[in-house]
Amino acid sequence: MAQLSLFVGVIGNIISVLMFLSPVPTFWRIVKRGSTEEFGSLPYICTLLNSSLWTYYGVMKAGEYLVATVNGFGVMVETAYLILFLVYAPTKMRAKTGILVGILDVGFFGVALIFTQIALHSEVRIDVVGIMGAALNILMYGSPLSALRLVVRTKSVEYMPFLLSLCMFLNAAVWLLYAILESDWILGVPNGSGFLLGATQLVVYAMYRSPKSAIKFNQDDNQPHDPLISSP
Repeated sequence: MAQLSLFVGVIGNIISVLMFLSPVPTFWRIVKRGSTEEFGSLPYICTLLNSSLWTYYGVMKAGEYLVATVNGFGVMVETAYLILFLVYAPTKMRAKTGILVGILDVGFFGVALIFTQIALHSEVRIDVVGIMGAALNILMYGSPLSALRLVVRTKSVEYMPFLLSLCMFLNAAVWLLYAILESDWILGVPNGSGFLLGATQLVVYAMYRSPKSAIKFNQDDNQPHDPLISSP
């Protein structure tokens, strides 16, 4: 069983790395066009906070080096994404992103780190950090759902990156299996939720993936017009 858990954990790490790297095409587009367009920063803000807490959890808990290493990688990658987002976002979105990064990724994580180090000890500290990580894992998996309103309204998946949704779904599925094998409910609950949320995102993507649905025609001249898109 231990060997199977290790194998599944390694597969989970590989998929997690792919999940962290899946937005690269999106950010390549942002850099080329010099604008974040209608892409949102919330998924990357939530993922950075989530990775920070799981890195902390993995460092403290014996035997969880797989969790610590892959999430440490995630912290570096998500930080790079957010720097690029702040560079290329319009003023209003840049301010909103900066405030959320300050509150969540710096403020919340800093308070959690100090509080657990000073007020808690041993297994209680590990469990509390794990519970916070689990709650944020659910938030991370659910953060792309903010794009679903835009997808449904415009009937276009242009601003809902497929690779990110797919990798999040696969990541949740593998870590859910790992949690079951390890009887670790702290890992199991958020990844079970992520599995369901990821499946929902993929279903919506399948429903609206046809580019024809995003084009509206004027009845007078029969010419296509771009749909009006607003930030989610």
